[in-house]
Amino acid sequence: MADTFVPGMSGSTTPAASARLVVPSDATIVNFRSLYIGGAGDVNVLLVGDTVPVLHKAVPIGVLPVQVQKVMATGTTATLIVGWN
Repeated sequence: MADTFVPGMSGSTTPAASARLVVPSDATIVNFRSLYIGGAGDVNVLLVGDTVPVLHKAVPIGVLPVQVQKVMATGTTATLIVGWN
């Protein structure tokens, strides 16, 4: 089977091209396509296009497929969060 991945392409269904450890902050804008949650807990995020944060309760270890502009410190108890773009 041929590899159809084209380096440099972007979109909601393409693989992540970069990753960064997230330090939750109520002020810092991060802009990620999705989050990996390494330690289960609550994740409070400001989604792209929203003005009010949304609290996701009891998020398990794994991918949280949301586009976020902020991962809020207030209300976030999950750990080892990685942002993907």
